[in-house]
This record gives sequence, structure tokens and C-alpha cells, in this order.
Amino acid sequence: MTTGIVVLAAVLAGSELEWKKTIIDARFRAEGVATADVNRDGRRDILIGDYWYEAPTWTKHEIRPPGDYGDGLGSYSECMCAWADDINQDGWPDQIVIGFPGKPALWYENPKGRPGHWPVHQIAPSACNETPLYTDLFGDGKRVLVMAWHPEGKPEKGQMAWFTPGDDPTQPWRVHPISEANGGPGTAVFAHGLGVGDVNGDGRNDVLCTGGWWEQPENPTAGPWRFHPAQLGDAVANMIVYDINGDGRNDVIASSAHKYGIWAFEQGDESGGSPTFARRDLFPELVSETHALIAADMDRDGLLDLVTGKRFWSHGRAEPGADRPAMLYWLQARRGRDGQIEFEPRPIDDQSGIGTQFEVVDFNDDGRLDIVTANKKGVFLLEQVGTR
Repeated sequence: MTTGIVVLAAVLAGSELEWKKTIIDARFRAEGVATADVNRDGRRDILIGDYWYEAPTWTKHEIRPPGDYGDGLGSYSECMCAWADDINQDGWPDQIVIGFPGKPALWYENPKGRPGHWPVHQIAPSACNETPLYTDLFGDGKRVLVMAWHPEGKPEKGQMAWFTPGDDPTQPWRVHPISEANGGPGTAVFAHGLGVGDVNGDGRNDVLCTGGWWEQPENPTAGPWRFHPAQLGDAVANMIVYDINGDGRNDVIASSAHKYGIWAFEQGDESGGSPTFARRDLFPELVSETHALIAADMDRDGLLDLVTGKRFWSHGRAEPGADRPAMLYWLQARRGRDGQIEFEPRPIDDQSGIGTQFEVVDFNDDGRLDIVTANKKGVFLLEQVGTR
């Protein structure tokens, strides 16, 4: 294992940011990752389901009994998404983990420095849709879990919902319906595509899937929310709400989970009480298997850029371009005189890529956004070190 080896990522042609790459772990451990100061020593650590890596030496500590997932060619981990938050409000960050689609959503309670595995608690009996989100759905600074689920043994009852801990967070979380419990769009175990953003400009975040979007009502607990059908892609990943053409109406950006393609779906006039959307190809052949996508201002110019890359061997060698390099990109946003946003691909690395969920965060508190990923190539920290 090459934990702790630090290399400078190549500054490839056209890139304006320089990066330092740290190989936290060279083995396939997870495809989701979280960051938090686990031991409260003032340094941000990295969590990947089975383990947490202690900064700055990246000493590995078990959170739960670890699995052996091989090289990932024909296997999957039990951490597709991970987030850190103080779930029980005791001052110590805990870990939320989404494992293989359809399995229970869990959270692991930080033992406050005591040895041994972390106590585990169930959030929901199933976690469906391959892009669950732990996000500030209501713009109040508090994150909630947004995902599809179904009662145990009843996949036909799939439902989109948001989840919050109850008075006792060790018990299953409260389910707040977004959709009907009828197995509708975006709610299947292996459904692709989920996003949160204000589609209709009313100041409230809506929830999107490839089949349309649910409009957040004034009282978000009064579910189910109104659904607006729309064609917003096929098997995509994160769905980003973004006014890409400068017309004052929010559009949707999405990337292909298992093939090639990054697209914008531009919002047009209403038809039947719902807006229409027109698809525009942004990058039809840049990189395949872009199973996660984040919008963030990487160069601090006031425009949201995009960060994505290749989920190497997402399904072994079965997907288009499966054996091509595990690229990691930031896509630099530039606004033209006509108000249109154009994105310029800026390669960061060709031997890391992304998983099914990753983080863009100021990891080292230097004012620059960094990238943390976990995937079938390993666990990586990419830190901005300046500009070229």
C-alpha cells in the first residue's frame, strides 16, 4: 500500500490551476467519500465507509469490519456514498453511508476516541436511486437526506422522500414524502439521476430526476409534491440546476453515468403548465462513466465551474471507454458577451477519476477548493497549490 505518497499532478496543456496529488490508499475501498475532523485535533480527515484516514500521516482506522473488494473489475464496495455530520449533536462528526443500491442506509456513531468499531444505526430499510443526496434542501444551512426508498420486500412501492433524524437519532429516521409511493420516475433501486435546485425560480429548491421534477410546496411536509414531467436525459448522475444560457430561467446540466456525454437541458416556454426543455450536447465524447458531477467555483471568479471525471470500471469492462484513463477534470466556466456559459475542460489527473460520489472542499483551509475521491483506483486527495 502506498499510503502517504505525495506527487505533483501534471499540469496538462491549457490548465490554469496546479494540483498536488496525495495517494491516501492505492487499494479499492469505496466509491463514496467524506471529510471531517474525526478526532477533533484541528485537521480534516477522510472517511470511506469501512475506514477513516487520520491526517496528516493518513493512518488507517477501522469504522466497521472492512470488506475485501478486489480490484473492482467484477466487484463493488459497500460504500457508494458517504457524508459526515454530527447526527446526534454530541460535538463529534458521525458518518452516513449508502452501500449497494437497495440495501439499508446507515449511520455510524463516532465513539469519541474510544477504541473499536463505531456503533451503527439504520436510517431507512433501503436506499434507492444511484445518486442519493445529503444536501441543504431548504436553504436553511441544515442538510437532509434526499433519496428514493421502498418498504422492505416491496420495490413496487418505491418513493422519493427526504429524511431527518427524529428525537432519538438512533432509531429509523422520519420519512417525508416527495412522490407517491407507486414506483414512479427516479424511485427504482437502480434508477439513475437525481438533483436538487430551484427549477421554476420561486426561491424554493425542487427535486429532479430524469423523468421530470417535483415542485417544492410552501409546506414541504405536505407531500407528495406536484410532479412536472420532462425529458431530462437517460442514465445520468447528479443533475445540476444552472442558468447556462443567461436567459434568467434555470436549466439542468447532467452527465452520463455509464456512457459518454455531458448535456445541458435548456428551459423553454411552458406547455400544459410545465416548462419544456431542449437538450444541448456540451461534451459528447470527452470522458465516459461520469457517475458524479459537482458545480463549484474552482478558480474563484464568481462563476460555477463543473468537476467530474471517469468512474473507472463502473461495471467492469462492459461500458464504453471502460479501459481508458481514469481522468479527473474541472470544466472552467466562461460567460460570453451573449450571456451564454461555455465550459473549457481542464485536466487535473489521469490516474484517479471519481466514484459515485466525491467531495469538493477547501480541505487545507487555504482559500482554494480541493477534491477528494474514492474509487476503484484508490483514495485520493487533490489539493490546489496555485496557478500556472
